[in-house]
Amino acid sequence: MNPIYERRPAVEVRPARPGDAEAIRTIRNHAIEHSTALWTQTPQSPAEGAAWLAAHLERGSAFVAEVEGEVAGFAVYGPWRKLDGYRHTVDDSVYVREDRHGLGIGSALLAALIASAREAGHHVMIADIEAENSSSIRLHERSGFHHVGTVPEVGSKFGRWLDLTIMRLPLT
Repeated sequence: MNPIYERRPAVEVRPARPGDAEAIRTIRNHAIEHSTALWTQTPQSPAEGAAWLAAHLERGSAFVAEVEGEVAGFAVYGPWRKLDGYRHTVDDSVYVREDRHGLGIGSALLAALIASAREAGHHVMIADIEAENSSSIRLHERSGFHHVGTVPEVGSKFGRWLDLTIMRLPLT
């Protein structure tokens, strides 16, 4: 059969659970080690990954996408800034396992995040994206986010300066 007519595997998005911590940590660590999506070079330990996920589970702001019974991606939202004046603004993070790109997983996860943040009463969702990450920028544009600015050379990784593109989606 022609590959363009093959059936895509079904994507199921659900709230994350504590038992998803290791699968999520594996995806995060791959992004840390191989991309500029996360601006750190320090992989998470199992304890750090579990604690990071626990904070999102407590807020109800973590989701996973399963494909064929395996975690193929995850998404979370959390406070954009720590000061209370920003308490109605959240930022999002969406990550898809390297071998599962192109299946609509990112779109499904981001849709779940947006719906959850709206239901929780948040006002704005921000996406802080490395400026050369065109896939993430397109994903956010398709979900209604608008580019509000790019800040040059505010981060570094792999021996080079990184620009930060900021995108915004009104939730109310």
